[in-house]
Amino acid sequence: MRLTIASGVASFTAAILLYPLFQGGTWFWTSLGAVLAVVAAGLISSRLSLPAWAAPLLGLAATWVYLTVAFAAGKAWALVIPTKSSVLELARLLGTGWDDIQRFAAPVPETRGITLLTAGGVAVIAIAVDLLAARVRRAALAGLPLLALATVPATILAEPISWPAFIVAALGFVSLLISDGRERVGHWGRAVLVRRTRSATSPSPSRSAPGGARAAADTRGLRLSGKRIGFAAILLAVLLPAALPAMEPVSFFTFGVGGRGSGPGNSISIANPIASLKGQLDLPERRVVLTYTNNDDTPRYLRIYALDTFDGQQFGMTQPKGAPQNRTENGPLPPPPGLGRDPQITNVVTSVQISDDLARLRFLPLPYPPRQIRVDGDWRADVDTLMVFSTREEAAGIEYEVLTSEPKPTASLLESLDGAQPNTDPRFLRLPENLPPEIAQLADEVTAGAGTTYEAAVKLQEFFTRTGGFTYSLRTQGHGNSALRDFLLRDRTGYCEQFAASMAVLARLVGIPSRVAIGYTGGVKMGDRWEVGTNDSHSWPELYFEGVGWLPFEPTPSGAAGQGSARVPEYTQPRPETTEESTSPTPGATSSSADEPQDPSARRNPREVDREGTVLPGELPPDDSMPLIAQIGIGAAALLLVLLIPAGVRMVTRNRRVRSLGFKVAQPADELTARMASSRSHTSVAAAWAELDDVLYDYGMARGASETPRALARRLTQQYEFDAGSAAAITNIASAVERVLFARDAGRIEPMRKDLRKVRQALAATTSRGRRVRAVLLPPSTLRRLRLLGERLLDGFDLLENIGLRRTAAQKGS
Repeated sequence: MRLTIASGVASFTAAILLYPLFQGGTWFWTSLGAVLAVVAAGLISSRLSLPAWAAPLLGLAATWVYLTVAFAAGKAWALVIPTKSSVLELARLLGTGWDDIQRFAAPVPETRGITLLTAGGVAVIAIAVDLLAARVRRAALAGLPLLALATVPATILAEPISWPAFIVAALGFVSLLISDGRERVGHWGRAVLVRRTRSATSPSPSRSAPGGARAAADTRGLRLSGKRIGFAAILLAVLLPAALPAMEPVSFFTFGVGGRGSGPGNSISIANPIASLKGQLDLPERRVVLTYTNNDDTPRYLRIYALDTFDGQQFGMTQPKGAPQNRTENGPLPPPPGLGRDPQITNVVTSVQISDDLARLRFLPLPYPPRQIRVDGDWRADVDTLMVFSTREEAAGIEYEVLTSEPKPTASLLESLDGAQPNTDPRFLRLPENLPPEIAQLADEVTAGAGTTYEAAVKLQEFFTRTGGFTYSLRTQGHGNSALRDFLLRDRTGYCEQFAASMAVLARLVGIPSRVAIGYTGGVKMGDRWEVGTNDSHSWPELYFEGVGWLPFEPTPSGAAGQGSARVPEYTQPRPETTEESTSPTPGATSSSADEPQDPSARRNPREVDREGTVLPGELPPDDSMPLIAQIGIGAAALLLVLLIPAGVRMVTRNRRVRSLGFKVAQPADELTARMASSRSHTSVAAAWAELDDVLYDYGMARGASETPRALARRLTQQYEFDAGSAAAITNIASAVERVLFARDAGRIEPMRKDLRKVRQALAATTSRGRRVRAVLLPPSTLRRLRLLGERLLDGFDLLENIGLRRTAAQKGS
């Protein structure tokens, strides 16, 4: 029965690791009830001596009854007995819970379906652990289902498992192993101890039974050793990884972030981008999310997500992939998809500062297309979309620089590229089969008369901004085919997400690859920086043109009656009839809030623009941060300082002794030194003796436990052939020690600083150079004190155990 209870404890402590996946605590108490139901079934199986195969069946039945009471009591007979209606209700909740898990990102809300799935899963793990530990008697193998439970948060969450939760789960598993070992050894006889303690070697009434009958074997000593081993293993498991270099995380599940090819990766938790966008736009007051500056002082759209899949309900994002070679620290990012040599290129350097209040964001807001990024941390670029994300870092509070190579296409260039076949993934054209035919008919009507794909794209944008009669409003709800049909064909009222998604769908219907971008507009100018707030959250479509790549379009109404900072791209506006340069901003380079005449002195040299257009890769300004060699040097110096801690402790101890030879000896090495230290009238002798004892230990000449000071002096003099001065010095020290220990009146003690120096020099001359170096850098005497400190900690555990044993014996005696 002990193993059954220990199995339940181990299962529930492992389930505690799941807490970061949920928003509340309902799952915790529901899972606890499921584990208690499995434990009760296990105790009944042990009481009735049921075969091993029957115990899991009884556990499943108990779990079924418990889940029925917890989730379908209203449809069960007498609120307990499952019926057909209760089974159907549980099945419905399971299906709902599975859909919710697929729909929500961690931490998920605690719906009834998700709670049912969690409690049922924890119960199944508890049944498996009970089967392996209590029935098959393979407690070590029971760690496998517990490990499977622990891998769930480790795979889904980007953050590492909390070390307090890990310690609790590890203690539960160790208690299971200890219980199993205690039951096994209890049938053998007296335990063979790893470390003798007074509690383990002292006589105990429990070792003998009245009448000479032999009682159960006393396993207290073995239990103490097992606890020590378990505690030491947990401590190492928590502390050792912190001292090791970080390794590349590897995901063993298909939904992990992986690289193109064989590059490993890790999972990343992605909040619903559309829900986050709507939530920021609905905030009652504006909050600053980031500020930025750039070398041409022009506002730009900052993209965070690129949504590329449409399931009929809403646009979603394919899990980004970032291989180790695509880290931002490795240099330029992968080239922008589809960008050729024809369009003029403008290289812009933007410096971005993220607000500390922007929580749970693991993607960097960037102008498109980024070519090189300078940012601290492990940030990687998705090859297909050039989104930059991290599985370990958060964007809140960071500052980074990004170089963008922005194409400046013209209407003539886009029209000339009409014959080029798009070289993109088919998912950018994929639509659900049940899309209403009225929407496809609308796409054909809007683009009727378009001679090129570019003209079709412009007609689609004008349909939303000019000719379609659309209005902007945040008071809209719903997704899916019905909501899309209502927006396009009936009310034609919505906010940027509806405009962007609708134009992307219509573009796919006419054969233009499209996706939906979510991020921020360019914001407003505040002082010398551009300031972006929550009200600048925005969504816009990006359409693909072979030879130019992905270009942003703007179907959302702008100005006071729409998204205030939205801007129509210059290449989609009607061609000017004059030769004057248009001042309309674009999502790639939006205008300021006021179209003021530009200062002639601030205008850029056209030749400089042309020269930039010929340089595609570009480079960021030189990094003024600390060079790599300096960082390596600082790291090596820090490591050296850590390694020199024992040497520093030994040096401080020696200097204090030699300087005064009259202080209290800390941590006496043996009983003789302790007695010397207790003689307060001759503390200088105690200091000299303690220093001599440490010197002997450092040089591998440790004094024997039964060796007197006089015998020690004689042995050292003869064995190492001391000269007359060294022999007299060691004899003086030994004589002073014996007089302090045994004489009624020790008499006058001469200063021993010079004697101690002569003895130490004589001993050093007899040892090898390696031994002397080790005595300085890693003195064994200091390491011995650290080892004694660890033993005293173990003795503290022994004391606590002895208190418990004494109380148990007292209760049995009474």
